[in-house]
Amino acid sequence: MALLTLENISVAYDQQYILKDFNLNVEKGNLISLLGPSGCGKTTTLRLIAGFLLAKEGKFALNGKDYTRIPVSKRNFGFVFQSYALFPHLSIYDNVAFGLRLRKVSGAELDRRVRKILETVSLSGFEKRYPKELSGGQRQRVAIARALVIEPELLLFDEPLSNLDANLRINMRVEIRRIQQELGITTVYVSHDQEECFSISDQVAIMNKGIIEQLGAPATIFKYPKTEFVARFIGFTNFISFDTRYEEKELIALKVKDYMFTVTKHVNKGEQTGMQGAIRPDDVVLGMPGEIEEGPNVVTGRVKVSTFLGRSYQYVVETALGDITVNKEMEFPYPSSQEVRLHFPSEKLVLVE
Repeated sequence: MALLTLENISVAYDQQYILKDFNLNVEKGNLISLLGPSGCGKTTTLRLIAGFLLAKEGKFALNGKDYTRIPVSKRNFGFVFQSYALFPHLSIYDNVAFGLRLRKVSGAELDRRVRKILETVSLSGFEKRYPKELSGGQRQRVAIARALVIEPELLLFDEPLSNLDANLRINMRVEIRRIQQELGITTVYVSHDQEECFSISDQVAIMNKGIIEQLGAPATIFKYPKTEFVARFIGFTNFISFDTRYEEKELIALKVKDYMFTVTKHVNKGEQTGMQGAIRPDDVVLGMPGEIEEGPNVVTGRVKVSTFLGRSYQYVVETALGDITVNKEMEFPYPSSQEVRLHFPSEKLVLVE
C-alpha cells in the first residue's frame, strides 16, 4: 500500500487548470522525483502536498489519513527550500532547533535531537556559527537538518541545489541520497535537472502540462521512454516515422519508404504501440560504406555538419529519412559531404507514442 496518494487532484489559478485529474502514489521509504520543464506542474504538486495550496477537486491521503483540507501548520512535513530560508540572526544550533521549539520540545531532548541531526549531516562543531559564515553547501545541509530534526512523516525538496555550482551540486546530491537512505524517510523531490533526479531517485515522474507522461525507475525511463515528449526531454534527438509494422516473435518489423527496420521486444519497453522510432546520437553506429553493409536498420547518407565535442565528433548526416545526429569517437573527422552509412541497432531503437 502506498504511503502517499494523490487521487484525481485538480488545481487551478484564475480558472486555468495547472493539474487536472492528477494521480500519484509513493511507496513508504522511497524517494520520488518530479521532473519536467517550467510550467509542467511539478512545483504546484509539491506545494499542494506541503499544504501551501488546496486542491479544487480530488483527495490527498498520507498513511491512510485524509490530508486534503488539513492546514500546513498541522502537517508534520519537512520542507527544504531552494533559497535555504535560514534565519541570518540565529546560530546554526538555533536555526535547527527552531521547529522543535515551536513544537514545545525543550531541554535535554531538544539538545539531543539537534546534535544528532547535525552529526547526520556532517555539521558537528558548527553549532555556534551563523549562516553567513558557512558555504552554500553547508547552508543547504543546515536547511536539511532543520527539516529532518522534527522527525517528519514526509520530506519535501523544492529545487534544493539550483543555487549551487556544478561540482557542489554533485556532492550535495550524494549527501541528500545518503541521508534519505540512512533515515529511510519518504521523500518527494522537485527539479528540472534530469541528471540530478536520475542519480538519486527510486522513481521519477516525468511531467508535462499537468500530467505524468511516464513514471518509473530512472534506468527504465532513460532507456525506454514511452512518449516522444519524454524521449526528447531525456536526450533522444533522432526520430523516424514508420508507415507499416508487423509483429514477429521477438522483434517488431517496420517499414518506411524502401527501408526496413526491426526493434527488439523487451519487457521493460512495454507494449511499444507507437509508429515512431527514437534513438540517441551515441547509439547510432556510423561508418563508411565498406565498414557497414546494406541491410535492415541501415541508412545511407552524407555528412552535413561536424562538431568537435572533446572525446568525440558529432555529425549531422543528411539521409532520405531526414537529418540524423550521431556521435562517434575518432581521431580525424569525416569531411563535409562524405558518404557514410548509419546502423540503428534493434536493441537501441525504441518505439514511442
